[in-house]
Amino acid sequence: MASSTNIVDSLSTGVIVLNASVEITAINPAAQDMLHVSAARSLGSSAFDLLPRSSEWTATLKQALEGSGTTVRRNITLLPVSGQEIHVDLFTSRLQPDEGQSGLIIEIQPVDRLLQISRDQSMRQAQQSTRAVIRALAHEIKNPLGGVRGAAQLLDRELADPSLSEYTGIIIQEADRLRDLVDRLLGSHTQLDLASLNIHEVMEHVRNLLTAESDRQVVFVRDYDPSLPELAGDRTQLVQAILNISRNALQAAEDPADCAIILRTRSQRQFTIGTVRHRLVLRVDIIDNGPGIPEELQHAIFIPMVTGRADGTGLGLAIAQTIVNRHGGLLECESEPGHTRFTLYLPMEQHDEETG
Repeated sequence: MASSTNIVDSLSTGVIVLNASVEITAINPAAQDMLHVSAARSLGSSAFDLLPRSSEWTATLKQALEGSGTTVRRNITLLPVSGQEIHVDLFTSRLQPDEGQSGLIIEIQPVDRLLQISRDQSMRQAQQSTRAVIRALAHEIKNPLGGVRGAAQLLDRELADPSLSEYTGIIIQEADRLRDLVDRLLGSHTQLDLASLNIHEVMEHVRNLLTAESDRQVVFVRDYDPSLPELAGDRTQLVQAILNISRNALQAAEDPADCAIILRTRSQRQFTIGTVRHRLVLRVDIIDNGPGIPEELQHAIFIPMVTGRADGTGLGLAIAQTIVNRHGGLLECESEPGHTRFTLYLPMEQHDEETG
C-alpha cells in the first residue's frame, strides 16, 4: 500500500504543511512547481517568506492563524519569485494537535490550469476538425493539379514556336509549387522514428542553424536545466517544430540585430495533457522580444494558412503543433508586444504515437 507521503507527492493539488511557528515542514512537488520553489530552500523557512510580494497570501495565512476551522479563498492572485502571476483557490485547515504540536495544512488549486485544460481540449478538437477538412480539400486539389501539369508538358512538346515554352514552363513550375504546398498541408504520415535524445542537443542544433541564417545577428539566451533526463522522440521532427517556432520569431523582427530569443527547459510534475495526466513532462519555452502576435490572430495561429505576414504560408506553426501532438504533447502560446512565449510540453515517459 502506498505511503501517505507518496500519495501527497502524486497529487496535482499543491500541498504545504506548516508547524505552529508557521515554518514549512513539508511541500509536495505540485506546490513546488506552481510557486517555482524547491523543497531544499523552502523547508524550515517561514511561510510568510515563501511569497513575500503576494499580499493575498499573507492575508490568508493571518486569517487562518486567527481562526479555528477551514479557510477558503477563491481565485486569489499569487506572485511567485519567477514574477509570473498565478490564480489559485486556497484552502487552509488546522492540523489536529499531535504530542503538543499544531500547525496548518494549505492546499493550492490552480484555477488557471483548470481553465487552460478545458480550453486546450476544445482547441484540440476544433483543430482536428479543421485539419480533417483541409486534408480532404488538399486531396481534391492534388488530383486536377497533376492533370494540369501533365497537359502543360504535352502542350510544350507540340509547340512549334520554342519561345512559347516559357509559358508552359511557368505553368509546370507553379503546378509543382502548389503540389509541394499541398503535400505540406497533408502533413507527414510516416511513423515517428523514436529514439532516446537529449533535448538540449536538439535546441543547440536549432540555435546554430538560426545563428548562421541571421549572420550571427540574433541574440540567444540559453536557460537550460542540466538535470533533465533524455526522452523518447523523433529528433528530425522535433528539430523541425522548434525551428519553425524560433524562425517565426526571427522573421517577425524588423531587424535581426534587435531580435533576442530565450531558450528555456524545465521539468514539470503531475501535468495534464488532453485527458491524460503525466507524472513528469518536459517544458520547453521559446520566448522572443518581437512585436507580438496580433490579438485577432492569437486564437487561430495553429490553423494552417493563417498568418500575419504577407509573405508567409501559415504552415510553420500548424506543422509544429502537429509534430508536438504526435509526440503526445501540447503546444501553447501567450503573446503581447515585446514578449511572445511558445511552450512545448512533452511527456518524459514512453507513450503511444498520437494521430490527427
